[in-house]
Amino acid sequence: MSARTPGAHGETPGARVERVWYAAYGSNMSGVRLACYLEGGRAEGALRGCAGARDASPPLRSVGVELPGAVYFATRSQVWGGGRAFYDPDAAGRALARAHLITAEQFSDVAAQEMYGEPGTDLDLTEVLASGRCTLGPGRYETLVRAGSLDGLPLLTFTAPWSLTDVPWNPPAAAYLEHLRAGLREAGTWDDAAIARYLAGCPGAAGHWTADGGTLIPATQGPAPTG
Repeated sequence: MSARTPGAHGETPGARVERVWYAAYGSNMSGVRLACYLEGGRAEGALRGCAGARDASPPLRSVGVELPGAVYFATRSQVWGGGRAFYDPDAAGRALARAHLITAEQFSDVAAQEMYGEPGTDLDLTEVLASGRCTLGPGRYETLVRAGSLDGLPLLTFTAPWSLTDVPWNPPAAAYLEHLRAGLREAGTWDDAAIARYLAGCPGAAGHWTADGGTLIPATQGPAPTG
């Protein structure tokens, strides 16, 4: 199965949409991790749980996608203890992701929980649908990005307002990386070796993690990086 490549924006700017593709590039690529945001609960290795969305239904579909830009690890997660994944759509390279077909309401509730907020308020997607980007606030996941369209529906994600070169990088923790690896495997698009090489090469992970076949191992002796 080959990775999907997003098409040009297909929605009428400002039109209300009921369903969107959520382009997850971090731990939410994993079905188990995403279920915590939809159903509530705590993922293995996480230090805190999730409230769950108003609609706990699983995605209608999930597909592997390759986005223009780069994924990098920075700041320090209260959930995992190491660097968080962020997406810079303006950076050179490609970002491996898993697109989940969910409702716009579910997307709003996942975004709220990523900022440790309470689900229950629908995001106004007008600006991001029209212009491709919308900064709702200064928070690490309060900038909405439209990465194109799949099957005529908008492909949306959220990231930080800064760019890859604006912040110090921070290596991700082992438990966090495992959810990223699992999500990319579930997509059925890339083999284990390609996934390991990709994750070990992301800024923040590079130099701290290395790919050994399909396995990720610390690049130096001692315990795995925790930030």
